[in-house]
Amino acid sequence: MSKLPWANKDLGQHFLKDKSVIEKITNNFAEEADVILEVGPGPAVLTRELAIHKKPLAVIEKDERMKEYLQDFVSDENIFFMDALKLNEKELLKNLDWENRRIWLVSNLPYNVASPLIVNFLSWSSIDQMTLMVQKEVGLKIIGRSAKNKDEMSSLHALCSAFFEVSELCKVAPGAFLPPPKVDSLVVSFKRRENPEITLAELPKFEKFLRRLFQFRRKQVYNVLKSHYQAEALDKAFTDCAIERTARAETFNRTTIQLLYSCLNS
Repeated sequence: MSKLPWANKDLGQHFLKDKSVIEKITNNFAEEADVILEVGPGPAVLTRELAIHKKPLAVIEKDERMKEYLQDFVSDENIFFMDALKLNEKELLKNLDWENRRIWLVSNLPYNVASPLIVNFLSWSSIDQMTLMVQKEVGLKIIGRSAKNKDEMSSLHALCSAFFEVSELCKVAPGAFLPPPKVDSLVVSFKRRENPEITLAELPKFEKFLRRLFQFRRKQVYNVLKSHYQAEALDKAFTDCAIERTARAETFNRTTIQLLYSCLNS
């Protein structure tokens, strides 16, 4: 294989080189997964290790320069050159003949599009596990931690944890990449919940509710929501959920958020 290509800043490319981190990522759900989907493989740094597991493997890559690196580990028909933001679950599964397979999704996500990609992946019923590397700040929000390592609720944590059990797999310093980014990274492990309180069909509605709830996270939730719901319905929901009108969203836990959502949308 030829030497690594130059990193395209417009695509947010930073190539992982730390062997310890690579090993942790590529073994995270290796025993549980039926098939593996890697998004943004670049020059096959993770791909070559994922291929060792001898499971059906497909990749989604935007940069067509990466074809020569990927062909050694993935069959041509399983290499898709496209924007991951335009991924369609049903079309991809049909093309791969993966309709009844449980997917382990692996990705070193570009920092500038990580959040919309994650929201898209959350909606895929076929994804059972995910191992995602993101900017540390985003990763902490996903797992519900503050920079000071304290529990901290956010809309992203409430959304992700509604459908997946989320946990930190490992921290990644800038020096683990070529070229090194300006920020630390975090690898987050996702395992789908078997019986979530919120159904996947409700995800768009639940996400919209969370955006409202956390729009002014330090303001009293009752005052934030009163412009979106009738007073009678809001009063009943707060009473039924045993929530004080002075409560703020940042103090809620996952159960309280989901209960309030259900009360207001029943």
